[in-house]
Amino acid sequence: MGDLEDFDHAFIQAPEHRPKLALSDADGIPTIDLSPIFNSVPGTDFPHHLVQQIASACTEWGFFLVVNHGVPPEKRRRIEAAAREFFGQSLEEKRKVRRNEWVVTGYFDTELTKNVRDWKEVFDFVVEDPTVIPASSDPDDTELTQLVNQWPEYPPEFGEICEGYVEELEKLGHKLMELIANSLGLPGKRFRDYFKGQTSSVRLNHYPLCPSPELALGVGRHKDPGVLTVLAQDDIGGLEVRRKRDGAWIQVKPVPDSFVVNVGDITQVWSNEKYESVEHRATVNSKRDRYSIAFFFYPSHSTIVEPLEELIGPQNPPKYKPYSFGKFLASRKRSNFKKLNVDNIQISDFKITT
Repeated sequence: MGDLEDFDHAFIQAPEHRPKLALSDADGIPTIDLSPIFNSVPGTDFPHHLVQQIASACTEWGFFLVVNHGVPPEKRRRIEAAAREFFGQSLEEKRKVRRNEWVVTGYFDTELTKNVRDWKEVFDFVVEDPTVIPASSDPDDTELTQLVNQWPEYPPEFGEICEGYVEELEKLGHKLMELIANSLGLPGKRFRDYFKGQTSSVRLNHYPLCPSPELALGVGRHKDPGVLTVLAQDDIGGLEVRRKRDGAWIQVKPVPDSFVVNVGDITQVWSNEKYESVEHRATVNSKRDRYSIAFFFYPSHSTIVEPLEELIGPQNPPKYKPYSFGKFLASRKRSNFKKLNVDNIQISDFKITT
């Protein structure tokens, strides 16, 4: 989530080491029961009340939790256990599969990137192996490159466990996008074709004990550039969302067997800002390690991101210029391990001003 750190996220401003805004104890982020989607007749729209809940959550918060989501509990438990085993190894062992300027999957920690802003270590992998993206952000360069996963020798079956988990998250991602489509007055399958040749990825996060948690953050405040993020967090908590109506930071309290979902920048553009991507951050603590698993649902590199034609008109003109998601992703990738002389690209760069 920093310009030296990863190809799928970026800080939108300087890191904050000591929170400057009051933190509310009230947790009004909605929890949505998805069980009705499994009882719906195939080929029909989802129940109206469920669609309305999704619309309300996306409009008011940009965040919501889902329960009864269809992801088998054993697959989640397996990847959570595998992540703990992997991160529990020696630094030397973990760095055998470390990321670098040429291989953007695998392990890294803040020491590797000389980035002291985030108190964490991570392991990244792509959903489609290999994943094809542009080789550069130059609009005239048509060359493509491949992102390939690298798996550690230990724990055994680590790659297989991760791949089994992400198959289920991909199904959930499509179901959520069908609900979001319905909530925007669109057919459920409206977004399906964008994910042929997807560039989605998964990040395993470990936030170690921090001796001075009041001086650091696990992840600084940021917005996600993709379509959706689906997060599995443990019972420790630490995720905070900036409430739209007053800017207060709200703690996302852990709910057993739930996932935390937030809409990303692409959904903000597609919906022409009916739904907005919202700032969030992660805190650390001095008593217990924290773990989480983030699934970043991204379209294909060939996707041209722009407000959907069904949602714009004379009374609601487009608020963004079209942009290539592949080139956007390539620009973010360039800043992983290179300090550039320009700010990291944001969707605000494509905002139409009048």
